[in-house]
Amino acid sequence: MLSASQLEGYIRQGLACDYIQVSGDDGIHFEAVIVSPAFEGKSMVQQHQLVYGTLGDRMRAEIHALSMKTYAPQKWQELKEMEK
Repeated sequence: MLSASQLEGYIRQGLACDYIQVSGDDGIHFEAVIVSPAFEGKSMVQQHQLVYGTLGDRMRAEIHALSMKTYAPQKWQELKEMEK
């Protein structure tokens, strides 16, 4: 069974991340917040495709569901400023 920390490691291996938080305790359903410079100038769909591409066959074999919130660093910073 896959752990959230293992999934985080898989994402970090294939994608430079400024911030990442993965949660999920049943081994097949996960939620992630991912901030990466690779997302700059890309649509949300393109950002998610980058993550799915990083995970490859694991999305079919080990992961049943992955809910993601993805941000380029500038958007993440803006979000954090708004929360203050």
